[in-house]
Amino acid sequence: MGRDLRNFLFPDGNWLVEMAAEDSAELEQLLRSEDDQLQESNHKFKLPDVIGILPIRNAVAYPGTVMPLAVGRERSKRLLADTRPNKSVIGLVTQHNPETDRPDFGDIYSVGTAATVLKVIKMPQGSIHIVVHGIARFKITKRLTTEPYLKAGVQPLDVKVKITKKLRALIVNVRQAANRLITLSPNVPEEASVLLENIENSSALADFLAANLSLDTAKKQKLLEELDAAKRLEKISVALANQLEVLELSRKIQGRVKESIDKSQREYFLQEELKAIQSELGKGDLRTEELRQINKNIKKAKMPEKVEQEALRELDRLNKIPPASPEYSVIRTYLDWVCELPWSIQTKDQLDINKAERILNADHYDLRKVKKRILEFLAVRKLNPTGKSPILCFVGPPGVGKTSLGKSIARAMERKFIRISLGGIRDEADIRGHRRTYIGALPGRILQELRKCGSKNPVFMLDELDKIGSDFRGDPASALLEVLDPEQNFSFTDHYLDEPFNLSTVMFIGTANYTEPVPPALRDRMEVIELPGYTETEKLHIAKKYLVPRQLAEHGLGKNRLTIKDDALLTIIHSYTREAGVRNLERSIAAICRAVATQIARAKKRQATISKKHLAKILGPPQFESELALRTGIPGVATALAFTPVGGELLFIESAFMPGKGLLQLTGHIGDVMKESAQAAFSIVKANAKKLKIEPGRFRKFDYHIHVPAGAIPKDGPSAGVAMFTSLVSLLLGKPTRPDVAMTGEITLRGLVLPVGGLKEKILAAKQAGIKTIILPARNRKDLPEVPREAKKGLKFAFVKNTDEVLKIALNTD
Repeated sequence: MGRDLRNFLFPDGNWLVEMAAEDSAELEQLLRSEDDQLQESNHKFKLPDVIGILPIRNAVAYPGTVMPLAVGRERSKRLLADTRPNKSVIGLVTQHNPETDRPDFGDIYSVGTAATVLKVIKMPQGSIHIVVHGIARFKITKRLTTEPYLKAGVQPLDVKVKITKKLRALIVNVRQAANRLITLSPNVPEEASVLLENIENSSALADFLAANLSLDTAKKQKLLEELDAAKRLEKISVALANQLEVLELSRKIQGRVKESIDKSQREYFLQEELKAIQSELGKGDLRTEELRQINKNIKKAKMPEKVEQEALRELDRLNKIPPASPEYSVIRTYLDWVCELPWSIQTKDQLDINKAERILNADHYDLRKVKKRILEFLAVRKLNPTGKSPILCFVGPPGVGKTSLGKSIARAMERKFIRISLGGIRDEADIRGHRRTYIGALPGRILQELRKCGSKNPVFMLDELDKIGSDFRGDPASALLEVLDPEQNFSFTDHYLDEPFNLSTVMFIGTANYTEPVPPALRDRMEVIELPGYTETEKLHIAKKYLVPRQLAEHGLGKNRLTIKDDALLTIIHSYTREAGVRNLERSIAAICRAVATQIARAKKRQATISKKHLAKILGPPQFESELALRTGIPGVATALAFTPVGGELLFIESAFMPGKGLLQLTGHIGDVMKESAQAAFSIVKANAKKLKIEPGRFRKFDYHIHVPAGAIPKDGPSAGVAMFTSLVSLLLGKPTRPDVAMTGEITLRGLVLPVGGLKEKILAAKQAGIKTIILPARNRKDLPEVPREAKKGLKFAFVKNTDEVLKIALNTD
């Protein structure tokens, strides 16, 4: 067991044999003596014309090299029986296919190496091991016999050696590469470099390197067949470069691995030393302290029992995992999130209803319906503290105060306020979070914001519900169904947390400009409260009470430095801004403040009073003027009232006819519903032509065109049906509609007028435009009391049931 073993690969037998150290020493002594004898007599060597052929496999013999072989085939044994060691010459030729057990001349190459047998060793198992020494190249010229062994006529091959500068350079280059290869190879003895330096003959150097390179048999055979020493050295140089590159890369990788292992071992030893020092000082190690602190945080969080059990289980896993493991940081981050969520922390509600009412009135003007609902909730909470929080949805045009109202509610209830904008969100994970299997996973926005605010019962505003997107990553609106359902959100499960979290104490408030884009299932879970646009008087009060003081403070102007008169504010409201909310009104007030601040900063003025006459210089010419009389002075034009996300608006329906075949053309970027309303209006006119005193033949001789101006703006809805019908009748009768009349209502083929929505916004738009009479569906009469009295002041409302009543008012006709 303790003896030194040296391995040799015996190509003929294609198996590995181990020779003991004493046999190896004897063999090396024999090789040295025989090699010296052969080198002395090599120039006298004469190759016989006929020699026995010994096929070898998986190896190539070269002149000048000594190699061991294992002989096991019968024909090879018979050849050795006729061979005298150190006297006879045999031919060593490589087989094409090493699997062939009984090779013939067709199975071997034609070029081989003549060799002498130095020693024969008979093994107990019956096989024979021999050591041969290559002498010269030969080529088989004649196949003589195959029995009792292969015998052939041969011809020696002379090597071409021409000493040139290129050859000398090749020799130097090959030696350097070979020495570098020996240095990088751990199993090659240092004596190989000495031997390499002592080989002077270029052909012998090439053969020595070819015999020791790790090349496949076919490539080695080609090197044997190459008689030009320079070309052989070139090929060996390429092979050496390839093997050297592999070894260099291998050494670099091993160096990195060793460096990494050394670093890890060093850190390990230092950690162990630190533990020992801390133990002597009576302190625990940092990791133990860290785990103890996490355990303390878990107990402190007062989370539900099931969640606490899961957190402790993860803490136990963390204790067993080494800090260098990637899983360690994942579990640590998860435990941090679990401990920092407000499982049991909440603010105490302020249930003084009178105080809450004062706060709401101080922050917002009017909005009685919303304030009433909040006060009702506080009253119920006062009587039943464990009741569920309402889920409200404020719907209204931009700038009416939906978001600021949420802040005011939180202040009135003394709760914390959270707002997230859902506009453009397309990934469900924004709501529910990512699963922990993903790198960098985090909880969804709901739990993230709750962690930031540190309370489990805030006022949580979900802004822009109508602008949520969806794509292949999921539908966030569907993920909100669980969040906004009072029957489900007590056990909201985030994908990251993977444990239920109680959201039933959170007061969710959604906001939207339109309810149509909000999915019906989501809309059904919320209590929708509409915030219509403000009237002119309401805007004036808001400007005086809120906007002007806020802008004066932001621009460093006190009440004594700038005064804006009411006539200036009213002019801004109806001539410079046309909106349902007050955002543009506030921007205009800010522009006035900037202009005055500039003059005061330049010491041109100490104070200023802005009236109507100063507006043109500061804000420019008025942006909006009434075009009503101009637009409705000709037949075929009717004024319709429309409801948009930014409030009410006037639409002028224009009709024209031209020679044709009775076709109807519709333009103005209108939607499918509005197109169908136009078709219905045209059909009613044609069906009642006789009653309306219109010549029926006109529908066959002319084409008709209905256009809704502002063609770049999309328009849709059925409420313009009445105006389209009136426009067509006005055109065909040649009678213009009354300039002071506007109308809204859906029509049927029977001529009935159906109710519509957005009544307050439409009435406000009509009042701002100077309309005196508004035609409304009779079934909308019940909605009129909800319109502010100020908005109705100075307007006449005509409620109609059918199109005949519309024409009586709009055209003054029977």
